[in-house]
Amino acid sequence: MKKLIEKHIILEDIDPVVFYGVSNVHLQMIKSLFPKVRIVARDNVIRVLGDEEQIAKLEEDVEKLRKHIVRYNTISEEDILDIVNGRQAKADSVKGVLVYSVSGRPIKSRSENQQQLVDAFNKNDMVFAVGPAGTGKTYLSIALAVKALKEKSIKRIILSRPAVEAGEKLGFLPGDMKDKIDPYLQPLYDALEDMIPTVKLQDMMDKHQIQIAPLAFMRGRTLNDAIVILDEAQNTTTAQIRMFLTRLGWNSKMIITGDMTQIDLPHNQKSGLKEALSILSNTEGIGVVNLDQKDIVRHKLVTRIVTAYEAFDKAKQEQ
Repeated sequence: MKKLIEKHIILEDIDPVVFYGVSNVHLQMIKSLFPKVRIVARDNVIRVLGDEEQIAKLEEDVEKLRKHIVRYNTISEEDILDIVNGRQAKADSVKGVLVYSVSGRPIKSRSENQQQLVDAFNKNDMVFAVGPAGTGKTYLSIALAVKALKEKSIKRIILSRPAVEAGEKLGFLPGDMKDKIDPYLQPLYDALEDMIPTVKLQDMMDKHQIQIAPLAFMRGRTLNDAIVILDEAQNTTTAQIRMFLTRLGWNSKMIITGDMTQIDLPHNQKSGLKEALSILSNTEGIGVVNLDQKDIVRHKLVTRIVTAYEAFDKAKQEQ
């Protein structure tokens, strides 16, 4: 008679709900594929009882299933069968995928200039991505950061924006400082929620693996082992962006995004992004990528709106 042993398997870096499936359908399938092992799951801990050989096989397969979910954010019954039965699990059918959305949609560059942003990020420690609304600057930058975090090449993601629109009005808004600032950071939350399951995202934020903060909170920090993204950088002052750029630490990269047509600073104040580009564009280790209407990946009407406003601005300057 084979000796029975008991082990605990911890599901790390994934949402257990995705692993177990709706109404535990995935867990029930795993139980049926390992009839000689007693399996009890609670939260992210799977307690197993069985002989050593069966449990070793189960541990190996659970790790393969976990890695699949880390990669694709989802898993199907067919995937489970393929992995447990030793068949080749699905390979990426789309080239150049950075990460997968929570619904399993591949996220990758969708234009030549967007691919330039990916290439510039891979070659440089600092990248400026400049272009109009809808060109995917922020979304693609966050995808690059999430990919690096999943691959454990960095320890954290730090996302920041200047809360320019708030100005002196922050004090009049209801709630504590987080309540007042969150609306200005919402686009960053939206992108993250599209790439990381909600429960896992909250856990990563609680552990400070992902930090979202207004630009003012960056002062005095040295940002090591991180991908640091400054969004809406056209609304920084020259002093603010200089402070931010010098926060770069060891094993870190920065992406600075902005749209020169949406500067909300007072008319007598120069955009820090504009000055930084003129000073740093030829500096070794810094990449500059310019996106335009061809890169807009929102509703096709957005492209027409951007084009119409650019024509209006040009005509106004010529008057």
